[in-house]
Amino acid sequence: MGRAATGFTICVLGLALGIAALVATGPGRTATPKDTLVVGQMAEPKSLDPATVTAANDFRILANLFEGLVRFRPGSLEPAPALAERWEMSEDGRAYTFHLRPNVRFHDGTAFDAEAVWFNLARLLDPKHPNADAGPFPLAFFLTPVTAVEVVDPLTVRLRLDEPYAPLLAHLAYPIGYMVSPAAAKAAGKGFGRAPVGTGPFRFERWESGRQVALVRNDAYWGDKPSLARIAFRPIPDANARASEMLAGGLDLMVEVPPDQLASFRDPARFALLDAPAPHLWFLILNAAEGPLRDVRVRRAVNLAIDKRTIAEDVLSNAATVPAGPISPAFGVAHDPALGPYPHDPERARALIREAGAEGTTLTLLAAEGGSGMLEPLAMATAIQADLARVGLTAVIETFEWNAYLARVNGGLKGAGMAEMAWATNDPDTLPYLALRSEAVADKGGFNAGGFSDPELDRLIDAARKETDAETRAGLYRRIDRLVHDAAPWAFVASAKQTAVTARGVEGVTLEPSSLLELKGVRKR
Repeated sequence: MGRAATGFTICVLGLALGIAALVATGPGRTATPKDTLVVGQMAEPKSLDPATVTAANDFRILANLFEGLVRFRPGSLEPAPALAERWEMSEDGRAYTFHLRPNVRFHDGTAFDAEAVWFNLARLLDPKHPNADAGPFPLAFFLTPVTAVEVVDPLTVRLRLDEPYAPLLAHLAYPIGYMVSPAAAKAAGKGFGRAPVGTGPFRFERWESGRQVALVRNDAYWGDKPSLARIAFRPIPDANARASEMLAGGLDLMVEVPPDQLASFRDPARFALLDAPAPHLWFLILNAAEGPLRDVRVRRAVNLAIDKRTIAEDVLSNAATVPAGPISPAFGVAHDPALGPYPHDPERARALIREAGAEGTTLTLLAAEGGSGMLEPLAMATAIQADLARVGLTAVIETFEWNAYLARVNGGLKGAGMAEMAWATNDPDTLPYLALRSEAVADKGGFNAGGFSDPELDRLIDAARKETDAETRAGLYRRIDRLVHDAAPWAFVASAKQTAVTARGVEGVTLEPSSLLELKGVRKR
């Protein structure tokens, strides 16, 4: 059997109790059910089709319903076996052969096999695939180097690439690489996001809009069975209400603890506070295409002027660290450990501004009212405004609702001097490739809103994403880290720690560098 489509060929070489009553009560309840974990987070998901979403709220649920060919090794961002027991890469780096785990079934009882892998990748990458209309699939571009999927036999599948692509395994471990049931996806079409079917340790039970998404234990799971019978993810958008519910005993686990609420949970007799580093970066995009910030001296001055330590400690209540550049320490040896953050040095900043002839400059600072990963954007903007004023730069803050903000910034700064932004990534390639390459400028549909361009950086990014030797690749990213730090296309302000709080008796919750929340090992006593 053969199938073909423009830009993507497929070759087949051979031989496919209700929880609502338990968690519906509001603040003031004294205990959650013993076999149920109730999780409070800031929003409900947009969808539970893993290929259609990009937000952490969605990902936390999906990580318990679905699995990919690979996963992240616990405590790291290194790939490890999941639905594929092992894999090999060809010598030229242009083919990956995956050997699938036998006897795995989706929650609907259908078999997980090589044909299911074909279906999942084809629907993402072939616009003529019958299930492509279930999209759009906003992160499918992570997998576009895959040009062919070959079903070698029922438990062997081979991915062909147009060129070596080192981030492939990291992206396959992310929700865009999660495997959905072909039978369920075909039957539900666009409705699959409200009736998800995967292979994970929990299966979907119900979604009550504005109240909860309920999962139940998958007793047919191929791996170690969860000890929990149920999980309920409750959306509580208001931070104070979420904290109050946790304090009242209505939640077992709260994620993304607001910085100003951390002190409320420093009671080891009742709670355990968890924090962990994550590949997150909160930064100011600086307009390197026009105005005074075209001058690297002014961009460095902005970095020197901002008192990032005070922002991390006071504005963010120690829920963040100060970054040095775009490559997170979570990426291990790809981060340059000798590279330190810009110090807070107003005197040096004023000197650079004088040298550049930029004294008295007024800059528009675009700020969001809130949004995914944005920490405390208005408070941070106000602190930055004050720091810049001390070195002779006037920042005029313009604020926007989150979706309007994204539309404004992603279209390019266009007259604005700087704009807040935050990214959380799963591979060191992602942020430089999408937001710093010359070809990634807004006019070409990329996220390089500040218009920064450096031919040497472009060369290094291209070389790093094609380099399949891990040590050599890490060395290239260390060079990228230092080059971007020195060129200062952004002001590197904060890297958020992951935070969570658990109630007494909840054990086994771990915060992973990927920010995915896998709960199959959690228990309550």
